[in-house]
Formats: sequence, C-alpha cells, structure tokens
Amino acid sequence: MGVEMRAQPMAGDTPASVLPRALRLLEQFSDRRRALTLSELSRRSGLAPATVFRLLGHLTDWGALERLPSGQYVVGVRLWEIASLAPRGNGLRQVALPYLEDLYEVTRHHVLLTVVDRGDGVLIDRLSGRAATEVAYRVGGRMPLRSTAGGRVLLAYSNPGFVESVLAAPADTEPGMPVIGADETRRVLADARRQGAAVVRRSAPSKTVAVAAPIFDRSGEIAAALSIVVPGSNTRVHAFIALVRTSARTISRSLGAPT
Repeated sequence: MGVEMRAQPMAGDTPASVLPRALRLLEQFSDRRRALTLSELSRRSGLAPATVFRLLGHLTDWGALERLPSGQYVVGVRLWEIASLAPRGNGLRQVALPYLEDLYEVTRHHVLLTVVDRGDGVLIDRLSGRAATEVAYRVGGRMPLRSTAGGRVLLAYSNPGFVESVLAAPADTEPGMPVIGADETRRVLADARRQGAAVVRRSAPSKTVAVAAPIFDRSGEIAAALSIVVPGSNTRVHAFIALVRTSARTISRSLGAPT
C-alpha cells in the first residue's frame, strides 16, 4: 500500500492547515497506544478518514510514521532522529551522563534526569540495574510535576507564574500517591527550596523513596532535576540527599552555572 498512500494534496490544503492536523495525528501515539490503525487515528483525532489517509501518506513518506504489515502505524525512526537533536534532551544528557553513571555506580539504584515541558516533566535519561526496584516512568515518557520528586524540584525553582498555572490545573491522581492541594504543594515546594532537594515516598507500583535535586544552567535558571529512586525500606534518605545534591551541583558547574 506504499504507492497508494502517496496521496495528492486536496484543494485548499496549505502548510498552515496541514501541519496542525498532522501533529494531531502524531500526538495520538502514547505508551499505551504505540500502534494504531487508520480508523483508530481518525476516531481519536476527530479527523475524517479521508483526511487521515492523506496525512498518513505524507507522514510515512517523510519517515515520521511507519506502516506495519498488519496495517497499523507506529512512530518512525526519523522522528526519533530529529527529536534526539533537542539541546534540552541529548545535549544536556551528554554533559550529565558521566555524573549519572558515577551516581549509579555508588548507589546501584535508578538514576533519573528530568526536564520540564509545558505542564509536565519529561524523563530524558535513566540508568537502572537489574536488581533495582520497579519504577513507573520510561525514557521519553511524561511525569506529573506535583507528585514526583523530580517534578517538585523543577517546580520549586520555576517562575511563580508557571507554578501557579500548574497548581490551577487538576491535581495529579497517581497510584500510590496521596493527592495534595495547591496550598500544601506550595509548602512542599518551599521546603524543597530550603533543603535543596525534594523527597517523595510512594507505594505503587512498588514502595519507593525518590530524592531529587536541581541542576542549573549558565544563566542560573533551572535546567533539569537529578533523581534517585530507592526501595521504600531504605533508611539512608539523608545520605542519598547529600549524594544527589552533590552530583547535581557538579553537573550544574559543568553547564557553566554560577556558583
């Protein structure tokens, strides 16, 4: 069907009208929906099947999507290739990776690197051992800001306007995490700023303690959060706070952050 899918643009199509619809198709893919059919994409996006058919032709020709023998569509390698050039992703990761590896070697637990994107955190790297406890997030996946250690650090050092926009949205409802209101979240963020770290305990998907500290860029702005996730029974939380803060400060210096 590769030849058939090279559909011609319909009358009235312009880049300004095609691009938003193409992006609407791409955003239908997620952790739980990695492969979708034309009809599923039409139903989920609200676009007419004929429009979806035409857009899928353009997207597969370019390489943003790939068509499986089953007729389903998956995200294409070329889209990943372009995304890997993001300076807040791969560039930051390259600077931070040696220190993430050092922290992992010392602890042998999950080490995470998270950046903020709109109202969420995005995990851009994770080092994990086979014996490490279960965690809920994958590299490239989104995580809530209000109920994760990395997210709270990112919020704690963000501008007040952004913080209030996040607090105005519905509170996170995650398995194993109590829902806290906006006022309690403000107190938690103030504690994170005072301590230079955030600590979050959760009971699902497994009992864990997450410790996160901020990484700053050369302008002194928050660039990322460095986190470690350890089993909930571990009592060395204060030791882990010191380790994560030290590693985060070292990465900040490597990024040119003011001391």
